[in-house]
Amino acid sequence: MRLTTRSRYGTRMAVDIAQHCDNGLVRIQDIAERQGVSIKYLEKLIRKLKDAGFIKSKRGPRGGHALARPASEIPMGEVVRVLEGDDSLVECRSGLDGCDRIEVCLTRRLWCEAAEAMYERLNSFTLADMLADVEQCAQSESRPMLMD
Repeated sequence: MRLTTRSRYGTRMAVDIAQHCDNGLVRIQDIAERQGVSIKYLEKLIRKLKDAGFIKSKRGPRGGHALARPASEIPMGEVVRVLEGDDSLVECRSGLDGCDRIEVCLTRRLWCEAAEAMYERLNSFTLADMLADVEQCAQSESRPMLMD
């Protein structure tokens, strides 16, 4: 399974907002520049995160975005679920694809349980955990490299 760019860029955007919102609201233009993603695409993603209650926004010249809840209360699996719009690895999980084998499919359980396991693992990380990883990376980059 591959996650779409919605998840990859959306989680990067959420981490960026969490990382920079201590200095006030974070402008989408600044996120786009730092992350190398188009403003238009980020606007679509931020709308989903805002509707889900993860992000709050303020319009206007001094507007921008911030976390609506503490980073420690935002599970990454829920962010991915909102951005992807579904939690299925295969369409038949929702039962909406019209597959006539859904009742007798021997592999459907495999895909359903795999999706549940993936989201359970993603939910074991919060946005605060992602920030800790950012800080750890920054610290390791600032340390001098040892030569043998």
